[in-house]
Amino acid sequence: MTAPSQDWKNPVTLSPIGVVRGGRPTGDDDYWGGFESTIELDSERFGADALAALDTYSHVLVLFHFHLLTPGSEETGGRHPRGRKDWPLVGIFAQRAKKRPNFVGATTCRVVSVDGTTLTVEGLDAMDGTPILDLKPHMQEFEPRGEVIQPEWSHNVMADYFAPHTEGPQ
Repeated sequence: MTAPSQDWKNPVTLSPIGVVRGGRPTGDDDYWGGFESTIELDSERFGADALAALDTYSHVLVLFHFHLLTPGSEETGGRHPRGRKDWPLVGIFAQRAKKRPNFVGATTCRVVSVDGTTLTVEGLDAMDGTPILDLKPHMQEFEPRGEVIQPEWSHNVMADYFAPHTEGPQ
């Protein structure tokens, strides 16, 4: 029997496909609702045909890089969500914290419009200048099959996350 390949440990290089423009000016944990952002594709790599028919979907999965975080601040073990000791200590992969090992964020957003190489979305929890890594149309068939179960604390974490921004700090 041969030893398994270690190729999966080699670094992966990604090139952003575009950038976020506009949206919310601060990165606070809550009140991301109601903000519209535009995603401008890299016009040197993509033409308008790259977004063709994306506006026939109601939602899009946006993968992005938390570019404002400090390298070396990644968290790889367990932590209390938002530093709250009244919530359980859980592993970084059992929560959606931004200081993830690769600083990758993922949010399903409402598609507002497509104009050439610009996509306008609502509900993107990324800020102006955030590099976009990929876009994927949201399809019901990719939603979980069967019952979705999550711990009670996670509902509490998300209670005001996408609440309208007029209710919280701006």
